[in-house]
Amino acid sequence: MRHPFTRLRLLARATGLTCAAVLFAGAVTAADAASGISGEKIVVTEQATDQILLLDSDRRSWQETKVLWRWRPTEANGLGDLVAAWGAPSDAKLRHLDGRPHLLAVDSRGLAAIVPFPDDAGPYWATDVGRQSNLHSIELLPDGNAALIASRGNWLRVYTASQGPRSDSYVEFPLTGGHGVFWDDDARLLWALGGDELVALRLGGTPARPELTEVRRARLPTPGGHDLHPVAATPDRLWITTESGVYQYSASKGIFLRDYPGADRISVGGVKSVGDDRRSGQVLTARVQHRNLCTWCTDTATLNRRGDALTLHGSHIYKARWWVDPTRPGR
Repeated sequence: MRHPFTRLRLLARATGLTCAAVLFAGAVTAADAASGISGEKIVVTEQATDQILLLDSDRRSWQETKVLWRWRPTEANGLGDLVAAWGAPSDAKLRHLDGRPHLLAVDSRGLAAIVPFPDDAGPYWATDVGRQSNLHSIELLPDGNAALIASRGNWLRVYTASQGPRSDSYVEFPLTGGHGVFWDDDARLLWALGGDELVALRLGGTPARPELTEVRRARLPTPGGHDLHPVAATPDRLWITTESGVYQYSASKGIFLRDYPGADRISVGGVKSVGDDRRSGQVLTARVQHRNLCTWCTDTATLNRRGDALTLHGSHIYKARWWVDPTRPGR
């Protein structure tokens, strides 16, 4: 039997449509997606069709591929000149800029973009850092700039996105195996996760000439740092994944902990992304699936508290996140 996404590509060739057009022929409109968006939606980086997908968090929506919204760079959304830098999306987040929701997306082939949601009328900012860097994550800073982190580039950069939609100047901070980045608005710190260390940086200078100053550094309890995300239930803590486990880092105590509910099930190897929904307490994870054709991906996201497996058959999911902005007041 052919892989479902292989059949999708064959159907696309036969009809003359793109894979996206075939897959999402029955998807709801952007206006429908905009109404009622909450922490019960999930955004995934799907590498079989190279798209960002937004879905409800119920099993049936995944089984029937009921996608609420999807995105990839195209001529139509103003990113035709950067499509060659897209092909393996590695992170997606919801953030707000001047009160408006935006998608933050990066691709390991080099594209980083901040685009308005859901109208996708054109990017607030976008750039191509080159595929040799292996982009892993992105964050929007309060001054309108963008923080990017790259594992093979071994750097964290703050790009001056506030200066224009194609601004490519930046300040760089070296960090071996860079994988995760998060702006902590309460502490006014930029957290960056490397392969072996967690670093906190102070943002200074001006939007046009940003500066980064290290204020804290902590050695990870196990090697292979991968995902960094705030703990919604406990603002003092950060989720940290490594090759072999899932931890929470207490910023006030400066220690890594596995004392959270469900740690015996959640703290396993190969977890590429993790996050909890504040309202339901559900912990969402995406973990490497050894039978997946993409050796770093899965077709299933797990809701650990209720034990639900959300499966998008034939997909290559790298990360799955709650579609919620943790940097907003009242998150």
